Amino acid sequence: MSANRIKVLCVDDSALIRDLLTEIINSQPDMEVVAVAPDPITARDLIKRHNPDVLTLDVEMPRMDGLDFLERLMRLRPMPVLMVSSLTQAGSEVTLRALELGAVDFVAKPSLGIRNGMLDYATEIAEKLRAAARSRPRQARRPDGPGPRPLKAPMVSSEKLIIIGASTGGTEAIRQVLEPLPANSPAILITQHMPGGFTRSFAERLDRLCQISVKEAADGERILPGHAYIAPGDAHLTLARSGANYVAHLDDGPPVNRHRPSVDVLFHSAASQAGRNAIGVLLTGMGKDGAAGLLEMRQAGSATLAQDEASCVVYGMPREAVALGAAADVLPLEEIAPRLLTLAAASGRTQRV
Repeated sequence: MSANRIKVLCVDDSALIRDLLTEIINSQPDMEVVAVAPDPITARDLIKRHNPDVLTLDVEMPRMDGLDFLERLMRLRPMPVLMVSSLTQAGSEVTLRALELGAVDFVAKPSLGIRNGMLDYATEIAEKLRAAARSRPRQARRPDGPGPRPLKAPMVSSEKLIIIGASTGGTEAIRQVLEPLPANSPAILITQHMPGGFTRSFAERLDRLCQISVKEAADGERILPGHAYIAPGDAHLTLARSGANYVAHLDDGPPVNRHRPSVDVLFHSAASQAGRNAIGVLLTGMGKDGAAGLLEMRQAGSATLAQDEASCVVYGMPREAVALGAAADVLPLEEIAPRLLTLAAASGRTQRV
């Protein structure tokens, strides 16, 4: 075993899934499965024995629920965890809870759980394991803990827009940006890399937590202040004009930067349609999607922000944006929400009301 290879422990009660993950991972030159476990109790001992770099974890398993195990693990021995999730409504809700508890990311199981279906995911699984191995494990948010201190927004132009892009680690980062925002915040458009079927649950969860209204974007709907619109997991979200109003547009065009929805597609539309009225924000994520689009927004007069390295789960997309000179400000995650309101107020005074 090479000391430089990523050591992976796979925890799943399905022997088929364990075998498929082992085949996929061991076919990569820089990683290997050091052990597999059919349940969390067995996994607990294997973690002590093998000290893996990353854990893949199923949710529904015998002897201990995967979420219970994850919560204990992140409290007692924080480590990168990649969830292996079913593409169902219940599966998406459980997966979002796992991300709240500290899982780095998730990969969806093939809908039929068949061998060829899982092998189609080989590249995605490998990339997400590499990102997880480089990530920063974080403590889970306590469900009974105090929420963020609500912020207050001064009067801003109704034309102001906040445009957010994120990938790995983004579900929690987006929550931390949106949750303290007041109900009179500018309208927000969001692209988060996530499969179809998960974004609706994500929007509904945020809507319960936030003072603003949060929903999955619908094609042709008017963009309103105090609302956040999340790109569906199988369509690009773009900003368009209809007379004096902004509207959302969805399309199923080809992936950009291998993603649909793509952050660059959303940022490009914001640069061309909103210009100085837009504020662009690039949060945690692997890859480079959004970096070129954020630069285009800055060149069009938009205020632009990127999350700093220390607060990112994966400092990939923001790093690329900073390298291009696309981000006018680079901030810790907890400073982004108040900065957005300051920018909206300052620029709002110079815009038509």
